[in-house]
Amino acid sequence: MSPLQTVKFWMVGHMDLAKDALHVYVALAMFLGSATLFKWRLSDRRPWLTVLLAAIAGEIWDLRDSVVYGTPIHLWANWHDIWNTLFWPSVIVLLARAKVLKV
Repeated sequence: MSPLQTVKFWMVGHMDLAKDALHVYVALAMFLGSATLFKWRLSDRRPWLTVLLAAIAGEIWDLRDSVVYGTPIHLWANWHDIWNTLFWPSVIVLLARAKVLKV
């Protein structure tokens, strides 16, 4: 098992989180963290793109691990993870652009 998978399984097991919830928490932390760190507005595409790139990189790593360790590849599950990861950052960007969020 790769170091990434080890960390993911540890977090899911020790934080009493579902894997989907872990994606949501990491996405929100990256989205809000990158916006804060780089002083980007929440309506800016850059925090969202940061999450997108991280989600794609994570899924590529998962696919690589599947090939290396001979586990089945389920592309629908990879797509589900990307969609799930981007859902709340997308909602926040849309609300910020519509000026529903005053940020």
